[in-house]
Amino acid sequence: MTWDDMQPLLHDATIETLQMVGIATLVTLLVGLPLGILLVLTDKGGLLQNRPVNKVVGAIVNVGRSLPFVILLVALIPFTRWVVGTSIGWQAATVPLAVGAIPFYARLVETAVRGVDGGLVEAVQAMGGSTWAVVRKALLPEALPALVSALTTTVIALIGYSAMAGTVGGGGLGNLAITYGYMRFETGFMVVIVIELVLLVTLIQLIGDLLVRRLSHRGAAAGLLARLRRA
Repeated sequence: MTWDDMQPLLHDATIETLQMVGIATLVTLLVGLPLGILLVLTDKGGLLQNRPVNKVVGAIVNVGRSLPFVILLVALIPFTRWVVGTSIGWQAATVPLAVGAIPFYARLVETAVRGVDGGLVEAVQAMGGSTWAVVRKALLPEALPALVSALTTTVIALIGYSAMAGTVGGGGLGNLAITYGYMRFETGFMVVIVIELVLLVTLIQLIGDLLVRRLSHRGAAAGLLARLRRA
């Protein structure tokens, strides 16, 4: 297969991969972020301490993390068909991608938020801040670099998941690798797809690291300015 033959196939498959990963990332962020914060707030000593809720949510997250993605992909076929109307294509693959990534990201969020200095929480509470004020003014700003790093890790994992989804008709680069690289013995095509995936992951990691460094410097500068003002 020549490059002229590969190029349109690679273009379409790349767009499909970016679409499914992008939508799954957005859903993961919208659901996983509050879920991770809820795990912290409802834990022992948390602002909304509620052990039964924490145990239930934690159990759901653990079950979601323990299931291999391929099994989850097959198990969610009825749900996927109900949500998007089909179980084939990149649109269908988006559903199990999001479901699989949400508990993964929620645990990373929990770890990041737990690393926030408790003194900041106490300071906001001492000024009469509500639970929402603590989350908005202390937990999220201080944990932001770690949250961005966690999201970067999640996006990279989603790219790997999307490749696995392609093996069962999920579209994207994974489907292309199976259809042409494996079934048609186009070894050169398989190598090109692998290189593209490596470059895509590397680019995302570089962007994530850059954002984390900038946010960390900004947070350090803001903390220094606050201490100077108090002095």
